[in-house]
This record gives sequence, structure tokens and C-alpha cells, in this order.
Amino acid sequence: MLIYTKRSDEELIVLLREGDKIAFSTLYSRYKGLLYVYACKIIKDFDLAEDLVQEVFISVWDKRDAINFKTSISSYLYAAVRYRFFDLIDKQKVKSDYVQSFQLFLDQGEFLTDNYIAEKELAKIIENEIARLPIKMREIFELSRKLNLKNKQIAEHLGISEKTVKNQISLAMKVLRDKLGVLGFLYFYYFFKY
Repeated sequence: MLIYTKRSDEELIVLLREGDKIAFSTLYSRYKGLLYVYACKIIKDFDLAEDLVQEVFISVWDKRDAINFKTSISSYLYAAVRYRFFDLIDKQKVKSDYVQSFQLFLDQGEFLTDNYIAEKELAKIIENEIARLPIKMREIFELSRKLNLKNKQIAEHLGISEKTVKNQISLAMKVLRDKLGVLGFLYFYYFFKY
């Protein structure tokens, strides 16, 4: 094992691709602590951070012969933790707590993120929440936001009162604010493009 610890990441990756378990263990030992600290800063939940890091390494082992490390393995691992975090937000519907934690982390300037990926993930969450609105509310909301129709135009198009249109849009905004949390809602309100 001692001889493995002296090897470079690049040498270990070559061995990893060949299925060398000791090379994998060496990479794991080399990066697990750093990734755990990184995950804890994003998530603020020690157990969840540990699970995230474990999942990343399991994925590396499972896909060892197909992974293309375009930069370095450390960059790949940090990005993998970040993507697992976004996936966790989407799957477990714990957006507001983790998005707030993530925003705090961003505000502290310690997190270098790929803004495009973050925006895509948040846009996906927003689209999912809009799709969950009641049918009539969603229709009114989308006519307002996607087609930029005025309340009067929507009312005429659907044969309902302007007051109903206004109430449905207000309710939709409230539902989205509740579901997305403050940060997600503000993102939606100011930046989300249909």
C-alpha cells in the first residue's frame, strides 16, 4: 500500500481503470476527507455529507472504465459532489433548507460553481413546481407568464372575470413561493425566462 500512496493521481487513475482496488482505495483515502469537508459546507448535515461522498466514490468505481477526467480527478470529484447535491435537492424536495444553506455558502465566497448548471437545476425545479399547480391555475399562470398576456386578455380568452384571473395568479405565486422557498422564488421572479 505504501508504494501506492507515492503514486500520482494520474498513475492511480490508469490502475483504477484496470480495476485495481488498491488504487481506488488510495484515491479514496486521499480525497474522502477533503470532499467530506466540502460537502459539509454545502449541506450543513454531517450524515448527508458523508452519504454524498460515499455515493460519489461508488459511482467512480462503478464507472471507472468509462469516466473521462478532462482536468484532474480532484476537479471531477468536487464537481461530482456538487451535482449530487443538486440531485438531492431535486429528489428529496428539501429545497428551501438546502438552497438557503447553499446561498449562505455562496455568499461567503468559498464556493466556485458553474452558474449555468445551478440555474438549469433550479429552472428544472421551478418547472416541476409549476407543473404541479392545479390545471386551471396553471393555465392562467402560464398565459400570464409565458405569453405575457394582460389579466383582461386572459379573462376574455378563458371567459372568466379579471378578478378570477388576478386571484389565480396571486394564488399561484403564493404556492410557488411556499414550495420554492424565498431564494428559489426570488430567482424565479427576477430571472426565470420562459
